[in-house]
Amino acid sequence: MRSERDQLNLFRALPGDLTPRDAQDLMAYPFFSLAKTHRTTPIDFRMNEITIRVEAVPEHGMATIWDADVLIWAASQIVEARDAGLRTSRLMAATPYEILTFTGRGTSARDYHRLKAALDRLQSTTVATSLRQANERRLHRFSWINEWAERADAHGQPDGIDLIVPDWFYRAVLDNALVLTIDRAYFGLTGGLERWLYRIVRKHAGHQQSGWSFEFRHLYTKSATLSPFKRFAFELRDIARRQPLPGYRLSVCREPSGRELLISAASHPPQSVDKLSMGSCYREPPDTCYREPDPRAIGNRNGHFRQLNQPLPSCLT
Repeated sequence: MRSERDQLNLFRALPGDLTPRDAQDLMAYPFFSLAKTHRTTPIDFRMNEITIRVEAVPEHGMATIWDADVLIWAASQIVEARDAGLRTSRLMAATPYEILTFTGRGTSARDYHRLKAALDRLQSTTVATSLRQANERRLHRFSWINEWAERADAHGQPDGIDLIVPDWFYRAVLDNALVLTIDRAYFGLTGGLERWLYRIVRKHAGHQQSGWSFEFRHLYTKSATLSPFKRFAFELRDIARRQPLPGYRLSVCREPSGRELLISAASHPPQSVDKLSMGSCYREPPDTCYREPDPRAIGNRNGHFRQLNQPLPSCLT
């Protein structure tokens, strides 16, 4: 019986400085651990009809948001080849140097071993989700990498890496509506929460200068972090203070009820951080923003978002 590898055409990684691209589903939902520490606690996320279950094995732990850089590399390669009229495939071949340099990593032996550990976590982490299934009760099960192997030259020296991405991921990448370009500076973000927040903001706020607002509690649920909410909220406020997200400016608003909102908007033209200090909301026309909906609200059963035709909430100083 022919193996999956034997049934696929080999796609050789394209050379050059490709535009980074990310799959929107991976940006919007909790699929990865946000910590570098070994996580085996499953992610069990349910919102409306969306179900996501992510499990890890004790040997390797759960794939992290840093490991997901390999999938960003793969998505970028597939989209670039498709747009150039080239044949793509789930079976991809590259050198460690190509993957490491694309994702802003070093190229030492230590970096190469870290890449192999990331590939092991991506292969051993299993996902079950109802996303993009015709029947929300039906779950698609897969690993982020079906299999991977090191290639060797005629002298037995390492010559590259072959890997197979899952069909669920591959189909999402080929659908142009489900892929977004991301800022290359994303790879320079060192914190797991910063990386996750950038992807959420890029997915929902896009390039809108009118802004988007997220309730802290809702973000906490979507992050699937193991940190207590109090710690999570503290780190969000610190990120808004430091402004590390490339292309976006952030502020935190507290409503009279005490509910906190994270406000994000595209930073074009660049704005001074002074206008976005803690305890104040930016007030630039138009004075409206999109808001992440209450998942319990009627009319959001499919996870769609709506515009609130009202000013941003006043902040308490």
